[in-house]
Amino acid sequence: MKVSGSFLSSKNIPQDLEKLNDTDIDYIHVDVMDGKFVKNKTMPFSEMRHISEYTSKRLDVHLMVKEPSKYIPMYAELNCEYITFHIESVEDIKKNIDMVKSYSIKCGIAISPDTKISTLIPYLPDIDLILVMSVVPGKGGQSFIEETTNRINEIRDLINEYNLDIVINVDGGINDDTKDKCFGADILTAGSYIVKSSNFQEKISSLR
Repeated sequence: MKVSGSFLSSKNIPQDLEKLNDTDIDYIHVDVMDGKFVKNKTMPFSEMRHISEYTSKRLDVHLMVKEPSKYIPMYAELNCEYITFHIESVEDIKKNIDMVKSYSIKCGIAISPDTKISTLIPYLPDIDLILVMSVVPGKGGQSFIEETTNRINEIRDLINEYNLDIVINVDGGINDDTKDKCFGADILTAGSYIVKSSNFQEKISSLR
């Protein structure tokens, strides 16, 4: 199991990024919120762009925004492994997949807990990752939604049915208890569980 660490709940982002960099975490999960798609808003790109000054880890960017096309070119400048945007965004999904791919970056689609899994089907051949939201998007520290287990299974069955190489990432309420409810996933994204602890590496290892 790979682990992606979110700093959304961090009280000292530079310090926590440096601490994450000293662990064996696979990715840094970068939550980007515009105050429109979700109520909360994260710091602007002018500040986010400095992430690489504190960590050399590859980034797993999660765009919780209405118009991903405004953000994709900016975040493509950074050390990204994945750029993921929501299937519920208002723009042309295929066009934005192609935009991410044009930067030679892997593309993911995120799906919220109340969105039907079947909406993913038209885009499966073109994406590298599905980000399954196990909480309502927009804020850290929420509890894991139990139905997520069934949704992971449904998505894994779809991937197998179409014989595709797509990674499943699960984001929200991840800890050493809920990780077992994510069987079938490839990446677990955890925020509060890691950055609010006194030993980042211990928490990361407990998720593998």
